[in-house]
Amino acid sequence: MPKMIFVSLPVTDLKRATAFYEAIGAARNPQFSDDTTSCMVISETIFAMLTTHDKFRQFTPRPIVDARTGSQVLLCLSADSRKEVDDIVGKAEAAGGAADPSPKDEFDFMYGRSFEDPDGHMWGVTWVDMAAVPAQPEMANA
Repeated sequence: MPKMIFVSLPVTDLKRATAFYEAIGAARNPQFSDDTTSCMVISETIFAMLTTHDKFRQFTPRPIVDARTGSQVLLCLSADSRKEVDDIVGKAEAAGGAADPSPKDEFDFMYGRSFEDPDGHMWGVTWVDMAAVPAQPEMANA
């Protein structure tokens, strides 16, 4: 059975954040959602747990970092094509997010862009043609 990933993200406005993630293609799972959390299904194995700040504080004694001014984590989703990369970033921008807060990655074998959600959480979206990835022997020994 494949492992599942649950990424918990603190949000300032749960309804706005839920609507944003629905607009980019995630589905809200009501079974694991309530008035403090929206479980957003990104794929069969990836879920974003959007939580109010009060709920998020129940899981950590550390202060919540403002994602607009500090880095918490780097998140990246794979895409099946360059067009899908552009489509996802376009949907994010249309839903109130910021397109391309990070530089684009453009190579013959790889294409990547990014978006920022309304709370400042940055996501990368990348397409890779694995058959065309150049050999990098120095990476094999890492």
